[in-house]
Amino acid sequence: MRLRVEFTTEPFDLDEAPGHALVAREVIQGADLDAVDVGPFGNTAEGGADAVLTAVDALLRRTLAAGATRVSLQVNVIEDPGAEGDR
Repeated sequence: MRLRVEFTTEPFDLDEAPGHALVAREVIQGADLDAVDVGPFGNTAEGGADAVLTAVDALLRRTLAAGATRVSLQVNVIEDPGAEGDR
């Protein structure tokens, strides 16, 4: 199963990235994921279910410890182009 996670951390700071946002970027870019898109107002990552769920666990634990007061996330099951029946 493949998953896509979209997330943001708060509070926002438009002048510079807060520490919790830098930690989120570090966690998601260091995870064993297939696709990562990090932006100023939202982040997206895709990969196998185990890799995404492991990354989400680390993301929540580390960003909250780094000062995030809110983490909004959405996880979706996406089509796996390599799976049988998708051809």
